[in-house]
Amino acid sequence: MRVSEQPAAESAARRLGDFLESRREQIAQRWADAPLFRTVFTVSRDEAVEACKTVVDALADVAWSGRLEDIAAPGFDAAREQLGRMAASRSRRGSTPAQVANEAAGLRVPAVELLRAETFGQDGPDARDAELALTLLMGTLRLVIMETTVDAGEQLIARQRQQLLEVATPVISLWEGIVAVPLIGTLDSARSQVVMETLLEAIVEQRARYAILDITGVPTVDSLVAQHLMKTVAAARLMGAECIVSGIRPAIAQTIVHLGIDLSSVLTRSSLSDALAYALDRGGAEAAPRTAGVTTR
Repeated sequence: MRVSEQPAAESAARRLGDFLESRREQIAQRWADAPLFRTVFTVSRDEAVEACKTVVDALADVAWSGRLEDIAAPGFDAAREQLGRMAASRSRRGSTPAQVANEAAGLRVPAVELLRAETFGQDGPDARDAELALTLLMGTLRLVIMETTVDAGEQLIARQRQQLLEVATPVISLWEGIVAVPLIGTLDSARSQVVMETLLEAIVEQRARYAILDITGVPTVDSLVAQHLMKTVAAARLMGAECIVSGIRPAIAQTIVHLGIDLSSVLTRSSLSDALAYALDRGGAEAAPRTAGVTTR
């Protein structure tokens, strides 16, 4: 932008801020019926209007600052929390960032209509500069809304992933003082951390003396998986529980040998029942043997 044009742009931005402040109520009333706000605030329209006013106030602050194209302008800070809640709501309902962006673009039309009505009959550069400033500002608002929508979507995915990890890592109380964690699927770093935390919490809550990690459902064991298991075993020992790894199938045993993984410090058993029998025996309890063909009612 040329130096001679700078004062004109700054003047247009300031006039835009004044316009947004004076037309705050009218803009908010029109935006409250726009899809972006209407689909979030379904109970009370007044709530939608107040949310719109928050955004209009933020736009006025940005306009007065002259940073019309800066998504990091401090003026947007007041609206980010409101926009973040709206974006999270839309993400939970399955809306994509592209859909939200299109709805955000629709907010420009009511604002421009009000601006043109206010500058009706003014066909000079001031009117054109004001509309250009509003267009730039609404484009920046759209970027801010897209940013908050993407962030909300990522946070939702992270929470869902954490919930899935917790659901996929149950701790089962097999006997008094004996807990077990049946692992199914791939054991990566994130899931291993959840396994360790969940197991340690169960050891404390149930005062368990024995903890069984059953890997029957783990398809493969490599050096990384073995490392995670050994860390979990070590953590359980620090909590005063003896940890047993069960479910080591012949194929997994051969893989461990070929990889040169040393599990000599880890107590292992071939099946969950063998691990339970060991824990019961060490604990002074005795499991009743299975009787084939006998059904108890």
